[in-house]
Amino acid sequence: MVAIAGLVGLRPAPERAATVTAPPYDVVKSGTSLERLLRERSDSIYHVVLGEDPAGAVARLEGAGALINDTEPCYYVYEQRWDGGSRTGFFAAVAVSDYAQGEIIRHEKTFDDKVQGRIALARQTGLNTGPIFLLTRAVLAQTYAAVTAGAPTYHFTSDFVAATDLHGIENRVWRVPAASAAGAALAAAVADLPLYIADGHHRYHAALRGGQTHALAYITDGAEILAYDRVINGVRSFAAVAPQLDLQPTERFATPPKHHFALYSGGKSYLLPARQVPEDVVGRLDCSILERELYPQLGLSHAMIMDPAHFDYYPEYDLATMRERVDAGDYDLAVALAPVDIAELMAVADAGLGDPEIVMPEKSTFFAPKILTGLMLYRFATR
Repeated sequence: MVAIAGLVGLRPAPERAATVTAPPYDVVKSGTSLERLLRERSDSIYHVVLGEDPAGAVARLEGAGALINDTEPCYYVYEQRWDGGSRTGFFAAVAVSDYAQGEIIRHEKTFDDKVQGRIALARQTGLNTGPIFLLTRAVLAQTYAAVTAGAPTYHFTSDFVAATDLHGIENRVWRVPAASAAGAALAAAVADLPLYIADGHHRYHAALRGGQTHALAYITDGAEILAYDRVINGVRSFAAVAPQLDLQPTERFATPPKHHFALYSGGKSYLLPARQVPEDVVGRLDCSILERELYPQLGLSHAMIMDPAHFDYYPEYDLATMRERVDAGDYDLAVALAPVDIAELMAVADAGLGDPEIVMPEKSTFFAPKILTGLMLYRFATR
């Protein structure tokens, strides 16, 4: 069902991979310690993805030997290891097709300003710099076994001075020529099933709108979704509406069970159960229930959820920062949700094939860890 091909383009010199690679562009916030760190690294792909002269940065990095040109179509099996876990997937050039064909299935809306930004970067450089994160129902472990038995092309530990969840992750990457038996096995393993976009909807939509035949992708059968929690300033304060809520006092602020919400405000923690859980695939999601049942009480509308005056968002491992922001008075209320599971995501995505208006709510999933940018810069073709 889905055709993939080997990648050609630029990749890091093996001895410089640790300094070339960086977190995805959309988690590098301006003015942060992470942004300053990457800007100071002369080899960093940051200068291509977020710098003022992307094409010039590509030429400079290639001229300095930080990036090397590779014209042999290859797949790249990518293993990430961290304390308590690991994930393996592979990089490939995935054929770009319209969503209606059901080969690449989305679950989120895209926004034109972000899409145009990705199209502009691709046109300036002739490269896809960040991969689309795709999920497959295929089981890939056996397919990787022959590849990972050999020595990796890259083996390094990411050092971002603890400024991101990618800090301290051990990375191993194996280069697999597409024409090899192992390459053919990878292509065959995912050919008969659709691929689901986990992360990178704007990158895929940019490739589609930009007329690309293929796009840089990372494909995996194993992924963990973390809850995307939030701190809130309502039009009405939490203290004012608390008497109308079915609050259960708790000893600590922690990730709650499904269809419950953990709340923190005024130095106290609570559990708030959902009043109603409908059957439809979007309406039963906890982020949808929260928007229906709590936001109106606080005087908040859907139009406000991307407004930093009212909301900010954190992955579930950052509950302590959320408490600190509430205690500091930056926000009035912190809310933690149970994470969406893969089955829920795929159910929404499948339903969206028949109705493109069926999508996941904004800020409902956080895939961790992210995928490093810069392990491969794909030189794409257009129709």
